[in-house]
Amino acid sequence: MKTNNVWFVTGASQGLGLILVRELLARGYAVAATSRHLPELQQAVPPEPGRFLPLHMDLRDEASVQQALDTTVRQLGGLDVVVNNAGYGQLGALEELSAAEVQRNFEVNVFGLVHVLRHATPYLRAQGHGQVFNVSSVGGFTGDFPGWGVYCATKFAVDGLTESYAAEVRAFGIRATTVKPGYFRTGFLSAESLGRPSAPLGAYQAVRESQAQHDALSGQQPGDPAKAAAVIIEASEAAEQPLHLFLGPDAYRMAARKIEAVQHDLQQWELAATATNFALAE
Repeated sequence: MKTNNVWFVTGASQGLGLILVRELLARGYAVAATSRHLPELQQAVPPEPGRFLPLHMDLRDEASVQQALDTTVRQLGGLDVVVNNAGYGQLGALEELSAAEVQRNFEVNVFGLVHVLRHATPYLRAQGHGQVFNVSSVGGFTGDFPGWGVYCATKFAVDGLTESYAAEVRAFGIRATTVKPGYFRTGFLSAESLGRPSAPLGAYQAVRESQAQHDALSGQQPGDPAKAAAVIIEASEAAEQPLHLFLGPDAYRMAARKIEAVQHDLQQWELAATATNFALAE
């Protein structure tokens, strides 16, 4: 008997979140989906009592998050799978970004996710089972992207948080996965979605080149988000849920390069870096 019948998906009015919601409903799951733009979500997927519950939720407002989760449990009868999908990209060299721009990216991508976990976990823990998918990025595993440092920092935070959270809740039958997509064809890179520096500096040529490359890539990303959604669902139904789920051949290539670079540094500095304990008394 399946236990993952009620899903809670954030950031569901567009992109991967919306596609995931549609695929879940097509497979017979009950879904609560959240967005700051509720009319847009309701237009994309009409409400269906007992099956689909669209909800307004502001990730930066903890009370709003708690209310959305309480409403989900009350109206759909439970909570089995949480997908923290909401987030956005912030472009700009660190020197170019204002403190407010940095803080907002962390508020949405990290602290909003923490609000969801804090208020969803008591439900999952009490029932003795549950699944969590935190949508990170391959940029949460490798940060070699000029101009994406703050965004990568938020996703590195999601990865580290998910690893620790998985260790904390394993004893309660809860499984957690950090999902690390490569480039998928959603609106993530669009002018409307992507945060840009308020004060760009001409000195950062590598950042401007990265910006131009990503602008050209928008709408041409190689990854099919419908296939990404299908893999997430497949992972939820698997006997052993992965802790790390990379999505896309590009994500696999970038991850392999990062692992190779780390192994190189480990080997190069092993002799000096491991001779750092106190000397044993003779």
